[in-house]
Order: sequence, then C-alpha cells, then structure tokens
Amino acid sequence: MHTIKLFLFIIPLVISSKIDQDYSSYDSRSPEPKSRFAMLDDVKILANGLLQLGHGLKDFVHKTKGQINDIFQKLNIFDQSFYDLSLQTNEIREEEKELRRTTSKLQVKNEEVKNMSIELNSKLESLLEEKILLQQKVRYLEKQLTSLIKNQPEIQEHPEVTSLKTFVEQQDNSIKDLLQTVEEQYRQLNQQHSQIKEIENQLRRTGIPESTEHSLSSKPRAPRTTPFLHLNETKNVEHDDIPANCTTIYNRGEHTSGIYSIRPSNSQVFNVYCDVKSDSSWTLIQHRTDGSQNFNETWENYRYGFGRLDGEFWLGLEKIYSIVKQSNYILRIELEDWNDNKHYIEYSFHLGNHETNYTLHLVEISGNVPNALPEHKDLVFSTWDHMAKGHINCPESYSGGWWWHDACGENNLNGKYNKPRAKTKPERKRGICWKSQNGRLYSVKSTKMLIHPTD
Repeated sequence: MHTIKLFLFIIPLVISSKIDQDYSSYDSRSPEPKSRFAMLDDVKILANGLLQLGHGLKDFVHKTKGQINDIFQKLNIFDQSFYDLSLQTNEIREEEKELRRTTSKLQVKNEEVKNMSIELNSKLESLLEEKILLQQKVRYLEKQLTSLIKNQPEIQEHPEVTSLKTFVEQQDNSIKDLLQTVEEQYRQLNQQHSQIKEIENQLRRTGIPESTEHSLSSKPRAPRTTPFLHLNETKNVEHDDIPANCTTIYNRGEHTSGIYSIRPSNSQVFNVYCDVKSDSSWTLIQHRTDGSQNFNETWENYRYGFGRLDGEFWLGLEKIYSIVKQSNYILRIELEDWNDNKHYIEYSFHLGNHETNYTLHLVEISGNVPNALPEHKDLVFSTWDHMAKGHINCPESYSGGWWWHDACGENNLNGKYNKPRAKTKPERKRGICWKSQNGRLYSVKSTKMLIHPTD
C-alpha cells in the first residue's frame, strides 16, 4: 500500500519535470546535458517505484490466493457436513416410516382384539343368563326331588335331574374357560396399548412432523376403557374383612410399609401403597423420584391412576375420592430438593367428585416449608384433554394434570421432571416446582402426596 502511494507521488513529479523541459526547448535550442541527466534520474526513480509496486502487487496476489484456498477448504468441509446431515435425515425418515407401519399394524391388531373381547363379553353375558335360568330350574327340580324322596325313599334319582346337573356343571366349566380367555384378551390389550404408546413416544422424539393422514395424535392417546385393570381390583370383592384404608391395616398389626388391598365403603377393592410413619400409616397417592414415569397423561388416566405402586405413580382421582369421602382427611406433601433437604406441609382438605372436576379446598395446618398452594379457594383439576372453564391451555403449557385456580400457578407437582436441575426460568416452570411466598422458585427432586384420617 505504501509502494502505491509512493508511485502516485513520483509520477506527477516526473510529468512536471518533462513539461518544464519541453517549455525550455522553446527558449533555447542548445541542448543542456544537465537536464538530460536529470531525466535519467527521474526514470530511475520511476522504475524503482514500479518495481516496488510490482513486488507489492505480487505479495497481494499471493495473500489473496491463500485466502481463496482457505475459503475453498471451508466450503469443502461444509459440503461434507451437509452431505452427512442429509444421510442422517434420510435414515431418520426411514425409521419413522417403519415405526408408522408398525403402529398401523398394531392398531389393526388392537381393534381385532377389542372386537374379540366385546364378542366374548356378549357371549359371557348370555352364558351367565343361561346359567342363572338353569340354576333356577335345578333348584326347583331339587325341591321336587327332595319332596319325592321324603314321600318315596325307594325312588331313584330322576334321569332328567341328573342330566340337568351334568349340563350345569358343563356350563360352569365353559364359563370358567371363557373367563380365562377374557382375562387373556385383557392382558393382550394392555400389551398392545403399551406398545402403541411407546411407538408414539418414539415418533415424538424423532422431532419430524407427522402427516395428517394415517398418523397418530401428537398428544398421548386415551387408553381403552375395556382392559382397565378392573379384574385385578375386584379379585377379593367377596371377602368382608378387607380394610377401608391404611390406618385400619396399621391398627390390625401391619406396621411395615408396602402394597396392600383396601376397599373403601361403596367401592371396589384396589391396591394402595401404605407408608408407615412413627405411629400410624398414611396412604400414598402420588410419588415421584427419578422421572421414569410420564405424568403428562390424559384425563382418564388421572381419574383411574397410572404408574407402578413400587415406583412413580398417581393413584387416581376416583380412588382418592372413594377414600376421603368416608371421613375428614389430612393431606401431607413431602418435598426433597437437589441438596437432599427434606420439607413437608400438611393441610386439612375437602375433595369434590367427578361432577365438580374433583375440586380441592385447602386449609394449612403445619409444616416447615412456606405455603405455596392457594387456601380457602376452589382449585379445579384439569389436564390437556379436559380443561375446566377459565383455565384454557393452563395444563398444556405447564405440563401434567393439576389443581388450578383463576390463573396458572408455578406449583405443579405433576409437571415435567427435569434432570439435572434446569437453569433457565421458562424450563424450570415446566418442572416440578414449588414457589414460596417470598417469590423464590425451587426445583424439587422427589415428591410424596399422602392422606390420613384426622382422627
């Protein structure tokens, strides 16, 4: 750059010198050797400037050439990266297509199994009706036979009665076989539903938008109501000594935490986890420890429960209501943060039924953590597919079903489980949160919700 400036400075001097020499030639025709030598000096200076300019241009060309080579190398690297990304995208699309085909097949099988189950249920009902009619006939014939035997002891049993008894026994065996078949169909339906749900989760994790035709819903599907765990719940319904809650179990001498069967008044038998404290046993209705269970579930699943009682689970609003409607109950919430600090808070509460969207009314009793849930207000339970009036998009934006008031709060113990602790506030809002009265937002590692009679 300095060479070019020097060259531009020298050229006007040389031109000016040349013009002066031309004007001097008009004044005198005699040549002056001194002026001729001066011109040679100017030419040398000009040549030296041009040489420096050439060297400068040569360096500039070499530098520019090196920069162009670097640019080409970067472009080649970018082309290779883009090509690799294209290959990965094609592989993901192929996996998505395969998952969709598998899902379609499973849905067809699921429908077939469902139809078979409905057909078996109808047959079972007809067989039960026939059994009742036959039992009535048998009882009538037995009465007549008894009276005949008393009057005429020597008369042998009538062949028709014997055949009827044999037929009834055969019907009983057939009904037992059908019951086993129905239970097997229920088990298969549960497996099919689990497989479909897993495939839906895999499709959502791929992050590729699904087409509107032959695609699954982007939100979790509601489970089939036919195979919903009622068989296991009612297996002991004929016994009259089943306790109504965990407190009764504790009073009978069972002082170990674990899974027990209970039957509240006017309810079916179902299993609960009894958490034994110092002098009593509490019924565990919610437990979260590691994020292994997805809590962004449907309204039906929140009504009837989901998860494993020996892991993460939600007991179910219907079961909770069947327990607490028997008497006055206490709600205890236990929290553990990421520093292993444990806290609790207890409320006296009232829970409404299905028609009120399981409205919750709280009054704080005690605790060692600042209260965060609204007191003396009606908190309405909502999920993404069942939103109470005035709470639109609240559960979907905060993740998981929960009790809400006029506006969405930041205390959602059924929210998305973040691990490790989330750092940005928008993401922490979707996690398991507890916001104290001073406005500080805490991220919770594990939670327990337990209930216990007040007396």
